Amino acid sequence: MLQETDVLDALTHNAVKVMPELQPADLVTDTSLADLGCNSIDRADIVSMTMDELGVVVPVTELYSGQRIGELVELFLKYS
Repeated sequence: MLQETDVLDALTHNAVKVMPELQPADLVTDTSLADLGCNSIDRADIVSMTMDELGVVVPVTELYSGQRIGELVELFLKYS
């Protein structure tokens, strides 16, 4: 079973992979990927890569552009 830290670590790893200018410390639960400068394609890549890495499928209808990282973590846990 996935833990919150597993999901946050995967999101952080993939966000830094897609946006190398980000620092892992930038990804805190009360900010969004959009706040960090990720455009819609970057966000889709990060979420897709994280789903693949964790083996989780989050329905597209559950995702929206202003979602905070903490909300994304909760979604991944919900569908794990």
